[in-house]
Amino acid sequence: MLKTFIGFLGLAVAALCASSSTLQNVVVPKDHPLIFFHGRWDKSPETWWAGSGFKLHVENLQSLSLSLGNHTTTPLASIGVSVDYEPFVTVNVSVGTNTIIFEKSLTGAKAKSVVRINVEGWQNNRINLENIILNPGARLLPYTPSRLAFQFIGDSLSAGQFLPQGVDQAWPILTGEYVKAEHIVNAQSGAALTDIVSFGNQHGLSFQFFRTEDTGYYFTTDHNFTTPWEFRRDVPPATHVVIHIGANDSSQNVTQAAFIETFLNFLSRLRTIYHTQPIFVFTPWGWLNAGGTVSQYYPDAYQQIVDGRHRLGDRNVFLVNTTGWVTFADVFPDNQHPNVAGHAKIAGLFEKWLEQWGLQPEILWSTPI
Repeated sequence: MLKTFIGFLGLAVAALCASSSTLQNVVVPKDHPLIFFHGRWDKSPETWWAGSGFKLHVENLQSLSLSLGNHTTTPLASIGVSVDYEPFVTVNVSVGTNTIIFEKSLTGAKAKSVVRINVEGWQNNRINLENIILNPGARLLPYTPSRLAFQFIGDSLSAGQFLPQGVDQAWPILTGEYVKAEHIVNAQSGAALTDIVSFGNQHGLSFQFFRTEDTGYYFTTDHNFTTPWEFRRDVPPATHVVIHIGANDSSQNVTQAAFIETFLNFLSRLRTIYHTQPIFVFTPWGWLNAGGTVSQYYPDAYQQIVDGRHRLGDRNVFLVNTTGWVTFADVFPDNQHPNVAGHAKIAGLFEKWLEQWGLQPEILWSTPI
């Protein structure tokens, strides 16, 4: 069998068939209470939305395999794997048993490890978990989440479309990593906030955010329906909410007045879930042109939206003015979406903004290694 290895700080990853020794391994069922799920999973369980996944705190970790069911994207889905809070490494997985092989033992002086796994893609990102297989002698420990939890809401500019590692290289994940927060991203490429058909999306985020499934559900044969998301499953609850959306509303000719009304109604509904959490509303950085000009959309709308909440007495909504954050050098010239360096730049500027606002990054992750 062909084996493809990806070297990373002593870690190599391969998708290959389980051997007979798997029978002696520790099999963790998909409903094990110490699997720390994050993002949107249905009851199969299978993932929806970029960045959904799970975390494991493991004692005596030497090897780990994922057994994935038939609802996993075919021929493969790309996942990000991070061990002990190192940057994510891309691994392609498929239906069956997919084994992560460690070239170097993680036991000994360092007997506890944290493994974080999420789906990278803004589409074709479903993994259907059946069970997790650990090496003999391994033991799951409780994962303690960070006291900070960021909820990001947006479109392709937040989902990591066109990036080699998808959402794992996008500014929301980079920001979450920097402040050492749990991070959930509900961002759908091509989607408007307004509940309209837009670039293949059957719904806008003002509808879809409150559903388990992303708008890719419409094109599946095994799950062509939506179910309400139970926000009590977001553990921990979001401590901060970040929204960057509107490009596709503009592209679909939604008027500025209608967009403002939709956004204000969306914020009112969010307040039934996030009662007092700070909400950060991004202005557009616009569409960048080679000559240095910027095409803006909905001028002054975002300030009006924030002012509208303030008039209702909600002073915990803040405008993040991103004007000038992105230049033509920071985007892919053929589609004007931020490139890898551009996303890193946006994350760095937002991190600086957050620190000036008053949020300091955590010193250490909550689950020690």
